[in-house]
Amino acid sequence: MPLRRILKLALASLAGLAFLAPAVAQENPPPPPSSGAVALPSAPIPYTTIRPSRPRPAATPRRTTPRPSVSAAARAPVAAAPAGPAPFTPLTAAAPMPPVQLEAFVDGVVREAMARDHIAGVTVSIVQNGQVVMKKGYGFASLGPARPVDPDRTLFRIASISKTFTWITLMKEIEAGRMRLDAPVNLYLPQRVQVPDQGFDKPVTLRHLMTHTPGFEDRALGQLFERDYDRVRPLQVYLRQERPRRVREPGLAPSYSNYGSALAGTAVSTVTGKTFEALVEQQITFPLGLSRTTFREPHPVKEGLPRPMEPALARDVAQGLRWTPDGYQRRPFEYVGHIAPAGAASSTAADMGRYMMLLLNGGTLDGVTVFSPNVARWMRTSLYRPAPGASGWNYGFQDVALPGGRRGFGHAGATLSFMSNMVLAPDLGLGVFISTNSESGADLAANLPAQVVQHFYMPRVETPPPGSPSLVQQAGVYEGNYLTTRRGYGGMEGFVTSVIGFANVKVTPAGYLSIRDSTGIHLWAATAQSGIFRRFDGAQTIAFEIRGGKATRFFGNSGGVTMERRGWLASLGLLSALAALTALASIAVLVGVAFRDRRDFRQTTVQARASLMQNTQGVLWLLGLGIFGIWALNATDPAAVVFGWPGWQVVLASACVLVAALLTLVTLLMLPVIWRGGRRVDSWTPWRKLRFTATVLVFAAFSVALGYWGALTPWSG
Repeated sequence: MPLRRILKLALASLAGLAFLAPAVAQENPPPPPSSGAVALPSAPIPYTTIRPSRPRPAATPRRTTPRPSVSAAARAPVAAAPAGPAPFTPLTAAAPMPPVQLEAFVDGVVREAMARDHIAGVTVSIVQNGQVVMKKGYGFASLGPARPVDPDRTLFRIASISKTFTWITLMKEIEAGRMRLDAPVNLYLPQRVQVPDQGFDKPVTLRHLMTHTPGFEDRALGQLFERDYDRVRPLQVYLRQERPRRVREPGLAPSYSNYGSALAGTAVSTVTGKTFEALVEQQITFPLGLSRTTFREPHPVKEGLPRPMEPALARDVAQGLRWTPDGYQRRPFEYVGHIAPAGAASSTAADMGRYMMLLLNGGTLDGVTVFSPNVARWMRTSLYRPAPGASGWNYGFQDVALPGGRRGFGHAGATLSFMSNMVLAPDLGLGVFISTNSESGADLAANLPAQVVQHFYMPRVETPPPGSPSLVQQAGVYEGNYLTTRRGYGGMEGFVTSVIGFANVKVTPAGYLSIRDSTGIHLWAATAQSGIFRRFDGAQTIAFEIRGGKATRFFGNSGGVTMERRGWLASLGLLSALAALTALASIAVLVGVAFRDRRDFRQTTVQARASLMQNTQGVLWLLGLGIFGIWALNATDPAAVVFGWPGWQVVLASACVLVAALLTLVTLLMLPVIWRGGRRVDSWTPWRKLRFTATVLVFAAFSVALGYWGALTPWSG
């Protein structure tokens, strides 16, 4: 089996890592499972709902179905949703959405996704024109005991949406003049966590952090999330110990950075003299009445760490649930407090509804002013765009493409189990928040806001966007291999994240752009703007940068990823081919030992040693490829990969191929002596010398490729 296939069986699931997002899953949401997947559930989905016209006390949520037993919840089949609602006549921008039709539409979309993708629980809130028009929970918040999702009480992990709280506190300090947007962040950081220059001339500024352009590599495996609370460190200790390398000058290209967001939160905390958690509580959550929103996590009291979440809230935190052939499986709690400003918040749909109304209402709600109209204007104003037509950043908030050419703002987020999204469309007075407690909810969370806008405010489009004949003629401009800037640069993590972040761009005969990456194949249609393409089945856009008649890179629709062109030498296809050749050559070497005839045993001392080394290389190459293949095939749960990284299998596989590569170097240097040989009767035949040389060259080529990809460093998992 080719290495690429082995890797993609498991590594594609790593695309939603750790706030990694809105990361790869947001860039190209995975397609729904095929009909051959695990049988779809068939029982009703429990949900609770609250409509503005019929309020009820939050303490006594209404259930529409009986509470199931734990075993029933764990295996609960969910009824396939009926066909979508009847077509709805598009509204004008000034017209609000009818609540009844809105609920019917969202019910259909959510129920269908839950059945198709095995999503355990979903919470949704939608606001418009200063009112909550829908607030609803679907499915289960936990299995032991079984709890239905309550939009007023159930706390979901909102992941990178947490960053919007961080950016609000930072913008308030900038407005007050205590911090400057273009000042080096080191001015506001304690000395031990300041960013070293690492050979770069430009300092990292607050602007760079808010636009995700500080030039850091991105690492997450083994440290961004923790399941063992004893491993959780104070924020400043984490920042010092997990400092990433600077790999480019700041301001050159967007590359999403959780570390950079945590630096910003630490800078604000240092300037104000308050812990980050206390700062958010005093400036945002307490004044706004977000009593069930917190950056604190449920854990024992530990010296040097923030005070834990209140027990009353901890009891209502949703569990992360993952679908398996045996039913839903509970995930361990994901501790993120050591990098809290980047993604530690938990909240309810009700609280997020109030938060969205605050963002849409200029910073004031119910007579309480949390931030000024000036700050409100900033979060809707573009601070950085990597290229004309590309998505960018509005002072830390994502610039979001919506149907009909509308632009919104907001933020998406993902932990290992929770997939969330918050999108605001100011011209519609609309805000949509959704969160799921299953990793398979990424597609639903990413698409629901645009689906709502499309359904209610756009005419129905019966035909797909047309292909472009001129694009076919310009295929050479765009076609090629591209690699994300959002990855580790070196080590085994660099190898894994490079494989995940690789994309191949082709132009189809029909005139569409086809991008194949770890999530599948997606089509993009050309727009009237050169180099700008729109998702075939959505509103997302990507923008190519063209220099000298050739696309050098393109920017994803979330604003957080740059895909840089790579040559064919850096392609996954070449790596896969070399892996296959190395495996075949290794097998041939070992089989040759058993079938070697008497003439093959005539050899010089050097040839005998070289033969022994090549036999050893064959064993090591097969061991390395086999162990890594077994790890990849078993790495079906990305949480296990992240929590257990790198693990003995990854280290051992890398060590095997490293030793094999070193032995290959030695045999490569021995080739002249091997070919010179000795007396005719005491030397290899020309045919055996040729076979040996060909094998050495195959092993050498694979060694160079693995070194380039960072797979020969077992000590730096």
